[in-house]
Formats: sequence, structure tokens, C-alpha cells
Amino acid sequence: MPESLLPWRYQSPFIKSWQIDASHLDHYNHVNNVAYLTQVEALAWAHSNSLGLQFSDYQSLNRAMVIKRHELDYHLPSHEGDNLQCATWIVSCDNKLTLKRHFQFICERRQKTVFEALTTFVCVSLDSGAPKRLPEPFKEIYGNACIESSLQLQSTGEI
Repeated sequence: MPESLLPWRYQSPFIKSWQIDASHLDHYNHVNNVAYLTQVEALAWAHSNSLGLQFSDYQSLNRAMVIKRHELDYHLPSHEGDNLQCATWIVSCDNKLTLKRHFQFICERRQKTVFEALTTFVCVSLDSGAPKRLPEPFKEIYGNACIESSLQLQSTGEI
């Protein structure tokens, strides 16, 4: 099924496929919680890379976006053989210290959301770990990718 026909929460998702195999399962034969978090991290990095930010940019700017909070919602179990379409969006960016990403994983076979997450990231200095303001490249790249302004327009009916 074309990705555009899946029931995405927001428009224009960044998507990667994830084929579930035995290594992703827990003792209940469901996808393990840690496997979901591993996929969330990989998806966030893939999206950042696609936007033009690599880890080498983080190093040269002496900044990193680190996780402050995860909110995880497990809607349905996933099993070996399932193919999940995994999407992310930057849903808010304050252009100061924080940004939030939403994640949604849809099982192709069932056409249903199996997992969602909202992750809050805070900008820190790589060398000290102390909170630091977003550098200009982060503001520009992450800020431009943020769907917050279009969400506000959708909620007011302006689009």
C-alpha cells in the first residue's frame, strides 16, 4: 500500500520501513519495548541526517540534542513477520533549548497504528553536558522542518 494512504497523524511524514524478525521479540513473542526505542533512535537520526545534520555537525558545533523525556504508547502488539512503516515529525521547536518529535508506527498488514511516542529533546554542550542554546544551524534546519505552524493552522481551520 502506498505510504500516502496509511492513516498518518500528520501530513508529510519521514518514513522508514522496519521488518520485524525474531531478534526484536520478547518472551511474549511481541516486539520488545527496547526494540521500539532502538527504532525510535534510529529513525530520529535518519531524519536528522536527511535534513542535512550529521553527527559531525554536532561535534563541530559542540552541541547535541539529548532526550529529556519519552512518552510511549503501545496500541497493539507487533509480531515476527510484520512490516511496520515508521514515521517521525518535528512537532515543536522553541528555537531556544528544546524540540519535540512525534513517532508513529503503522503495521502494513493491519493498517493500524501499533506504537506512538512523543520525545522531548534538549540542546546541550557535547563537552560539558550542560544545557546550551540551539546553534543557528539547528534553529534553521530543525525549525524549518517543524510542523508546529501548520498544525496551528489546521486547528484554526485556516488550511
